[in-house]
Amino acid sequence: MVEVHVEPGKELNHLGIKIELLGQTDMFADRGTFHGTLSVVRELAIGGTLTENMQYPFDFTAEKKVESYNGLNVRLRYFVRVTITRNYNSNYVKEEEFIVQKIDTRPESVAPIKMEVGIEECLHIEFEYDKEKYHLQDIIMGKVYFLLVRIKIKHMELNLIRREQSGLGPQQYNESETLTKFELMDGAPVRGECIPIRLFLSSLALTPTYKAVSNKFSVKYYLNLVLVDQEDRRYFKQQEIVLWRKEAG
Repeated sequence: MVEVHVEPGKELNHLGIKIELLGQTDMFADRGTFHGTLSVVRELAIGGTLTENMQYPFDFTAEKKVESYNGLNVRLRYFVRVTITRNYNSNYVKEEEFIVQKIDTRPESVAPIKMEVGIEECLHIEFEYDKEKYHLQDIIMGKVYFLLVRIKIKHMELNLIRREQSGLGPQQYNESETLTKFELMDGAPVRGECIPIRLFLSSLALTPTYKAVSNKFSVKYYLNLVLVDQEDRRYFKQQEIVLWRKEAG
């Protein structure tokens, strides 16, 4: 709702009142440049004279396709701008920024992820995650099977990594951020041992996955399974997952 206030005993002459919904992508690493990603205009009133306060309803429900985002090198923000057009370029303009969250539909595909990794004649493991798509309050569950162990493993951990890609060509920037390190095992495993995985996402500062938003940026998430041996050598395997937001409750 837009409210226009007129002081008692006075009047407001105008040539029209409009409201704009604007989406803007700010690229911090690219010298602070920004790009318009959305622009929708609604006319609230034609020209005339106001002698009392007026209210103008508006609705931009369907236009916002992507959530707000504030990352390391890029920010996607939304704001509304109300303009009261007057003579002699003395327009009244008011802007207000707001946050967008998008509720996604439940993915049709919930297939588990199963992979094998190893070093010839030294290490052979199988790991499994219960699915490849998780909502932001979900629990990642899985298992790690040790089929062959001939190296002295000190511990094993699971990392959740957010990778932000912004820009194009030579101006492309890639930033990775480890959101959590979750220890799965402390000590050397034996052949045939099965280690369970249970990682709660609700306590982490997560966003949905973003894919090529206006060809300007993407945000992806990866599970990184890491094994560290007695000589502090690291063996790891990454797997991309998709995050989405479901309706609260």
